[in-house]
Amino acid sequence: MAHSHSHSDPQKHRHPHEHGHSTSRRKTIVLFGSLVLTLSFVAIETWAGFRSHSLALLSDAGHNFTDAFALLLAAVGVYWETRPGDHKKTFGYQRAGVLAAFVNALTLAALSFVLFYESYQRLLHPEPVGEMTMIVIASIALVLNLAIAWALGGHGDHHHDLNVRAAWIHMAGDAASCVAIIIGAIVIRRTGWHILDPMLSILIGAMVLATAWGIIRDSLNILLEGLPKGLQLPEVTEALSRIDGVMEVHDLHIWSLGSESRALSCHVLIEDMPPSASERILRQINEVLEHTFEIHHTTVQFEHMRCEHGDENCTTPLHAVGHRELHHHH
Repeated sequence: MAHSHSHSDPQKHRHPHEHGHSTSRRKTIVLFGSLVLTLSFVAIETWAGFRSHSLALLSDAGHNFTDAFALLLAAVGVYWETRPGDHKKTFGYQRAGVLAAFVNALTLAALSFVLFYESYQRLLHPEPVGEMTMIVIASIALVLNLAIAWALGGHGDHHHDLNVRAAWIHMAGDAASCVAIIIGAIVIRRTGWHILDPMLSILIGAMVLATAWGIIRDSLNILLEGLPKGLQLPEVTEALSRIDGVMEVHDLHIWSLGSESRALSCHVLIEDMPPSASERILRQINEVLEHTFEIHHTTVQFEHMRCEHGDENCTTPLHAVGHRELHHHH
């Protein structure tokens, strides 16, 4: 039986780490800059909402305030994610960003229910609103939100980093709500249908709730160490089983350390062979895992005979002779 730990080659992995630190710095600057702009606008939009009696504007101001909270959490999350591991947090702090995204999404969900309640009250007792104020403020908000959304997602970061994705969805969703407010205000100005204002607020709340649910689901999957999104265990097992010399793969576990980092542990039954051949198989296993499935942190335990009674959870064959540690570096 052999037990091996594999981490990516320093040369091969230098690009992700060095690029990761510069990317994190850029993310942090963008996030804090966006935070200052968003908080400033929240104050203006809240004042305009009260002045125009627009529940839609006040709802959007509340959404913008959670945007600010989202940006703050995202910035703190990005900072913690880059901290190296220590003797207490051996994997580092990669899940700090995921936890931030989870908390962020919960606040979004709570906000949506507040919007529903306030909108219901306004539907029962409609009030006239200042349409021009709604149009002007929502137009400014639209430009601001689109600019911040582009700054966060223009480089594709939001597709991979769950934390940045949470902040990006906040901004993109708020931009959409601004468009709805502008259209609604124009219709109210021409028709006098003031009931449209609380209806818009309900629409914004529903959109907020829908986007929050996706983030809650994905972040919970990582926090509960579920299978990373897009992976199938049978596919990984089949790919490893095709490697020459591998007889069987079992006790396979794959989980996410953070939004962009996957880990794997498994037992691999191989033919009894010299150390050089075992090292060749280990090298091929890690190449398949890295290039095909983007898994860079692996723990592979070699076994030289089948587990007794087909027990998939066994760790040491009863008649295994000898024990050899293979520390793999490409």
